[in-house]
This record gives sequence, C-alpha cells and structure tokens, in this order.
Amino acid sequence: MDQSEESSNKLYVGNLPYGVTNDSLKDMFVSFGEVVEAVVITDKFSGRSKGFGFITMDNVDNAGKAAEDMNGKEVEGRNIVVNFARPMKKKFDR
Repeated sequence: MDQSEESSNKLYVGNLPYGVTNDSLKDMFVSFGEVVEAVVITDKFSGRSKGFGFITMDNVDNAGKAAEDMNGKEVEGRNIVVNFARPMKKKFDR
C-alpha cells in the first residue's frame, strides 16, 4: 500500500454477483469493524447491479484488514476483488 491508499477508509469491491444488495454487501464486511456505508452500484435505467460497489469502514485499519482478508474471497461462485478505492477520473472535458 502506498501513502495515498493508507489515508482512505473506502474500499472498491468488484466482481460481485448480481444478486448482492447494499445490505448483503454490508453483512460481508461487518466482521472487520463498523461499516459506515455499503453501496452496490446500479444501472440508472434498469436498476440492475453493475457488479461492483463501495464499502466505507469506520477507520483505515479496519479497511486495510478487510481488503486484505476479502480480496479474492469466493462469494456465490465469484472471486471478488477488494482494494482501496481511487478517486473517480474525468473521462473527458468539454
């Protein structure tokens, strides 16, 4: 982990099964500490999961432990990807 990653307590969770909800995502991470927010990203038109989401933990240490333990874990037949979230980049400026 580099310095910028250590300053965040927000995690990216990818390769999620499409049936995962905000609540079930939170339940996956609650054993690592307080989950401040759990959000599965959905398509704005269909409402269907896009297969990824974000977890915000109460502190950096809990986020690091969760990322370490959960990355690669199998959930409903899929190996999820968990790492520190990076700021969203602009695709282009007009």
